[in-house]
Amino acid sequence: MTQNLHQMTNNALKQYLSEHRNDEKAFRAALEVLISRRDPNASYQPYPFDLADPEGEVEAILKQKINQAKYNIP
Repeated sequence: MTQNLHQMTNNALKQYLSEHRNDEKAFRAALEVLISRRDPNASYQPYPFDLADPEGEVEAILKQKINQAKYNIP
């Protein structure tokens, strides 16, 4: 059964993600639809699929957040 992800509500998409968490293609398609609906004015954390070097860039983001928490930097 083919799902029309763009017509699903956010809650339905989240349920779909939960049900298809082991199907990389279906999960990625649904997650991209869900992410595309986010508020453009909200703070942005890059999505690993959009990064040139996902592992290195995510590691750098996490190190920065750890240092901020460690030194109480806002």
